[in-house]
Amino acid sequence: MRWASAFDQLELGEEFETHGQRVTEADVFSFAALTGDMHPQHIDAEWAAESLFGERIAHGVLVLGYAVGLAPLDPGRVMALRGLRDVVFKRPVLLGDTIRVHGSIHRLLPVGDAAGLVTCRWSVLNQREELCVRADVEILWRRDRDGVGQEAGT
Repeated sequence: MRWASAFDQLELGEEFETHGQRVTEADVFSFAALTGDMHPQHIDAEWAAESLFGERIAHGVLVLGYAVGLAPLDPGRVMALRGLRDVVFKRPVLLGDTIRVHGSIHRLLPVGDAAGLVTCRWSVLNQREELCVRADVEILWRRDRDGVGQEAGT
């Protein structure tokens, strides 16, 4: 499902559920190389074995990035991600975990004739249905004025 509706057609409480994405060792090493975040919790199995988590875990920001990629954001409607609020990393995502996003529209705020601000509440869950990350995501969403962009017959 892709949220293809114009801003003014969205409703509070609308929900989405994504497919799953497996987080691999290669993902974690690639993210570490791209960002320079070489914390041993992510890349050193021996060090991580003695840590609080007992093994390597995915970077929290990597998990959040996957959530953005998994979310059904229609490029014809979404103009930009505007902000992240109240991001909480509740539990680690382990290498090999499969994550998915459950989201809902929490707030709708018109910001002009061209756009509205949609705040979605996202929960990133692992394959055991455990909450890993929670965040409020603000999205600048295109409005349709005077029927522009609407399908014929609607």
